[in-house]
Amino acid sequence: MLLVACVLCFSQVACALTANEDATEDVDLEDGMVSQLDLGNAPRRVPRQVKTLLSKETKPHIQELSIQTTIMSRYAFTAVSCTMLNRYSAATEGVFQLQVPAAAFISNFTMIVGGRVFPSQVKVKKKNGDKNRDENNGRMKSKKSAERSEGETETFRMAITVPGRNRAVFLLTYEELLVRRLGYYEHVTSVRPMHLVSRLNVGVTIVEHSRIKYLDVLPLRNGKTSPSSGNGKTNGKATMPVSTVVRQNETFCKISFTPNIVQQVKITNNGILGDFVVRYDVEREMGIGDIQVLDGHFVHYFAPKDLPIVPKNVVFVIDTSASMVGTKIRQHLGLRASLLILMLHFDRSHVPRPVVHGQTKEALFTILRDLRPNDRFNFVTFSSRIRVWQPGKLVPVTPNNVRDAKKFIYMISPTGGTDINRGIQAGSLLLSEYLSSQEHTNGNSVSLIIFLTDGRPTVGVIQTPSILGNTKTAVKEKFCIFTIGMGKDVDYKLLERMALENCGTMRRIPEEADTSTMLKGFYDEIGTPLLSDIRMEYSDDAVEYVTRNHFPNYFNGSEIVVAGRLHNRSANALHVQVTASNSEHSLTMETDVSLGERERQTRRRVKEAEAEAEAGVGADGYVERLWGFLSVKEGLKGRLRSHGGAERENFTRRAADLSLAYNFLTPLTQMLVETPQVLADGTVARAEPAGGPPPDDSGMANRLLEWEESAGDTPQSLHRKKEELHQSSVVGTGTTDGDPHFVVEFPHNKLNVCFNINGEAGDILRLVTDHKHSGVTVNGKLIGTPAPSGSHKQQRTYFGSITVVVDMPRRSYIEVTPHKVILDSRDRMVLPCSSSISVESESLSVNIAANASVTVTIQASIQFVILLHGYKNPAPYQQDHLGFYIANKKGLSKDTHGLLGQFLYEEVALIQLHGNITVATGNDMGGAGPAPGNAEPEHTGLKVKKRTVEVVKKTRRIYSGTHTVDCWFAKNNAAHLIDGQYQDYVVPHQFDTGHWPHGNNMH
Repeated sequence: MLLVACVLCFSQVACALTANEDATEDVDLEDGMVSQLDLGNAPRRVPRQVKTLLSKETKPHIQELSIQTTIMSRYAFTAVSCTMLNRYSAATEGVFQLQVPAAAFISNFTMIVGGRVFPSQVKVKKKNGDKNRDENNGRMKSKKSAERSEGETETFRMAITVPGRNRAVFLLTYEELLVRRLGYYEHVTSVRPMHLVSRLNVGVTIVEHSRIKYLDVLPLRNGKTSPSSGNGKTNGKATMPVSTVVRQNETFCKISFTPNIVQQVKITNNGILGDFVVRYDVEREMGIGDIQVLDGHFVHYFAPKDLPIVPKNVVFVIDTSASMVGTKIRQHLGLRASLLILMLHFDRSHVPRPVVHGQTKEALFTILRDLRPNDRFNFVTFSSRIRVWQPGKLVPVTPNNVRDAKKFIYMISPTGGTDINRGIQAGSLLLSEYLSSQEHTNGNSVSLIIFLTDGRPTVGVIQTPSILGNTKTAVKEKFCIFTIGMGKDVDYKLLERMALENCGTMRRIPEEADTSTMLKGFYDEIGTPLLSDIRMEYSDDAVEYVTRNHFPNYFNGSEIVVAGRLHNRSANALHVQVTASNSEHSLTMETDVSLGERERQTRRRVKEAEAEAEAGVGADGYVERLWGFLSVKEGLKGRLRSHGGAERENFTRRAADLSLAYNFLTPLTQMLVETPQVLADGTVARAEPAGGPPPDDSGMANRLLEWEESAGDTPQSLHRKKEELHQSSVVGTGTTDGDPHFVVEFPHNKLNVCFNINGEAGDILRLVTDHKHSGVTVNGKLIGTPAPSGSHKQQRTYFGSITVVVDMPRRSYIEVTPHKVILDSRDRMVLPCSSSISVESESLSVNIAANASVTVTIQASIQFVILLHGYKNPAPYQQDHLGFYIANKKGLSKDTHGLLGQFLYEEVALIQLHGNITVATGNDMGGAGPAPGNAEPEHTGLKVKKRTVEVVKKTRRIYSGTHTVDCWFAKNNAAHLIDGQYQDYVVPHQFDTGHWPHGNNMH
């Protein structure tokens, strides 16, 4: 048994592949690899250096790397697919690494190696485990934290053995809520494959409710500069990365970055291309904000503009201990001043260098120039002793005061130890006394503390609980503390708790970063407060589980986001009230929001996103997942902020439960990942987790992806499909395909009956239901496109997804779209439809024939075939869709119902209709002709369930148009052919298993 860990850590590399040193066989380049290169407009030779780089490559080759993101109203879904080829005959180690934004949650990971699928499963992390874990098996290097600094990344890593002459596919998805800073949202995709990639494709699709007023694709970024450094939006003169294409309208944007190998070499020959950065912002109306509703959940975005600036009070607290000497002190003082207490403390590991204070002092000089006339400020320095620039007061911003402050900064020199406790106490006392004094005449000003340190106190009070308790007592909820950690030797837990307990946030700055620029960017984010004491209230009887809805401050260029569940889904309106204070007076805004209209608007945007998104990346259900994302984040923060006991346990349990519900990898969960073992004959064996408990999370990074012991269930068996599904071998007793055309075969009667359903896009239809007996239900969701020119229809409808729900022996489901299959049984797997794969368990199997079909077999006696219809260059009226076929009905009971299921065990007969005379003509189609000698027109009827339905003979194409079938067509939306009416088969959601209202399959 083999135990391999998948880890998240700070790193420069991504999707990297390393080779076993024993794999020395020399082989040719991958067939067609060079011929596929796009070398420009005119034919020319492949540059010699490219051939050399490829031919000298001794590591497994990355054939394809695809990173596709769909951003639906700030919530981003990213799907990564990395295909690597071992061109050698010997098995070779491959390592998949990808930098993931630290604020994101991984939601799925699957490997396909040698044709076998190796899924992952999220479980709650155990409290006690093996602390002697080998570093190669996944010890974390990143920090354990609930609050992640903007711009940080963690590296997801998985090492496996790839069989000789074989491929491995790694599929990873993660989700994040984009945070608005400095007036824009920023999405960063790390493109660091460490190798030249034959097919590299990075895509970002943005769909917003409001007009996209600003969009910028930055040059590839490979440094440590903060994503929000500087003054925000670029001037538009920067050049987009080569091969970047942007397609955009008012509310939609699709960006692609697809450099070929030659273009990659021109950027870099080591495969570290850098960060692909997209920034954007949307138009906003004055008022209560943007409220979106979907599937019983809501999200409220609030970012008012054109408000007067609230005055600020700032005290800079600067650490002047001996650790100030060196790189950090030269860089740290890139802060801009605000009405804040700023504590600067630096790492002790640096050797002193010349020009000790240059960058630090220049940055503080810039901050002083940016202070506004209504602001108040002061400076405190601390080491083993405390110095206050202007004791007992905060001074106004005047030319003389700014000049004197510069003199004070210039004279700073490092000495002594670090007394963090006394430093924060001195700053807090200074600010508290000012707020209580008669000098403080403006009651609506904002006071903040920014605490910049490595968090390692060396003198005075050094115990973390005592420092936190003293800080809380000194602040007395009168102002907020913002903490900044710098370097590798930082107690980030101390900094984060200090900020969270005092209504602030924490920011990390890497040791090798452009500190001055990052500090300036951070100050710019909090330097312009517009509102304070913001409260978002909603109808008490309409909502539940609302995320944080009280905020101490709102800063210019940021955004407040609140989400919740709708308790009363039948309500027509939601009452929303926002109260806040600014520099002049208190504000109250309220309105009633039409829930039905908002949900229709939201669904239209989701359809647009799904139509444009790449395979495997969808935005359906984004409001609920956004609510889950925010709720987990707040649970983690509450857990860190609490002081133990029942409160901490409640936060922990809720955050863990939600993490499991949404399959998020968080500090409270871990992923059980099976890894392949290559046998002596080169085939892939089923690997099992090694025995022994998982490692403890203490001392590890918070997003550890690690093995744990099996829970005892028999693992699912996954293997490559041996042969493609032959469509001609499928004999369907009931089918639906096309627009949607239903064809029902009655083998005993030797005839086929067909009908159309003219539904609405978004409708979910009950196709098969046998919930009471076999536990099987099949639902299909309609999508719509404009009808072709000249058609009598206003739109065409197709099945965009098919969901098979199985309740026996355990509940599971299979959701199929034209591009992916989601199987949720014991494990949750997301499989691409572009690969031939078979997944088997004790009672359920799914077989994917690449880009052709998906076969679902239940208990060996029920089989459904779902055909995949795709278009390379679709016309406006064409859209990728599905066809559904019942291939084996043996396990379905005679009580089965649904649009197709109701006919499985029925007998029908054709009859001849002539005037008021009805003549039976037998059961074959040939007997349905007109009776000779009758002058009146004759018609053919179908007798089914004691009802007679007029039908006409037609020919229908099935199996993607490769076959035709003669059938008797029932008009008028299958009126009188099906039980009840079309609306009786419309269900509220794709996982609905409710019974048929006329009595069959009752519980």
